[in-house]
Amino acid sequence: MFEIIAEKGRARAGVIKVGNVILETPIFLPVATKACIKTITPCEAKEVGCKAIIVNALHIYRKAYDIVCRAGLHKFMRWDGIIFTDSGGFQSIKKFPAYANDEGIIFKMPDGSEEIFTPEKSIEVQEKIGSDFMFALDDCPSYPYSRERAEKAVERTIKWAERCQGKRTFAILQGGIYEDLRRLCIKKISAMNFFGFAIGGLCIGEPKEEMHRMVDITTKLLPREKPRHLMGVGSPEDIVECVKKGIDIFDSAFPTRNARHGTILTSRGKINLGKRKVKGDAIDEECSCYTCKNFSLDYLNYLFKEKEPLGMRLATLHNLFFMNKLMERIREEIKE
Repeated sequence: MFEIIAEKGRARAGVIKVGNVILETPIFLPVATKACIKTITPCEAKEVGCKAIIVNALHIYRKAYDIVCRAGLHKFMRWDGIIFTDSGGFQSIKKFPAYANDEGIIFKMPDGSEEIFTPEKSIEVQEKIGSDFMFALDDCPSYPYSRERAEKAVERTIKWAERCQGKRTFAILQGGIYEDLRRLCIKKISAMNFFGFAIGGLCIGEPKEEMHRMVDITTKLLPREKPRHLMGVGSPEDIVECVKKGIDIFDSAFPTRNARHGTILTSRGKINLGKRKVKGDAIDEECSCYTCKNFSLDYLNYLFKEKEPLGMRLATLHNLFFMNKLMERIREEIKE
């Protein structure tokens, strides 16, 4: 169940209830593509404030399906929070041999055999591994794409959405940077029976102003009472702007990927470690995370210069804590 409890302009603060668990929105979901947040444990993720994560269902299907089905994804990865599972269509085309046709996503298994992920198969897999919230299979073309390719993506995404509606499922909206295609996709899919709606096909290389324009158009047309998820957007500045446009849920590898590459997020802006001379005691004087309370900026910078894995771990803990505190402040501001 999703309930809006406060609004400020177009920004919304709400709650999603899953059994005895309550997620407050707007919320940020760290990416755990392979059933793990890189470099940290599930226990540490909870300690820095994470209450929900997003896992790639197609990756689990290719690499660990049988064992995950037996244990359930929560038990398999020792995560007692909420799990969203992405159908994995876009990431599959990016990360391993795959292509889309009108029936679904065709990809190679590790043994070299080909399989097809139909809309129905995608939902079946997500249900069997124990997902709390699922995403309908969509066709997301890589950027840059032609108008013709964007039209085909919308056509397929609408047809696939019709085949996997459900009370715990988010439909994904496509249309690229074409306003008329976005409007068509929204009109068709918003009339279907889904728990919420996710905006896909953005933050994949298009100009940032186009991303914000499409988000603005989309949120104005979506049903008010359903949660809105913006896929793949995770920079603090983009989150702040998109919350103002009415987005409730975000997921991105932005904070964790940046942490592993030596970029930490602070109240003063980004700090790049190991690449230039960085000096200082406090990492972020306004932060109370484990990293900031126990280590200096000089030490963290030293770890990255020496390419020590501990640096990535400490930076990841800090960046996720920073993101969760950012979302907390955003929620409080909306409620004021």
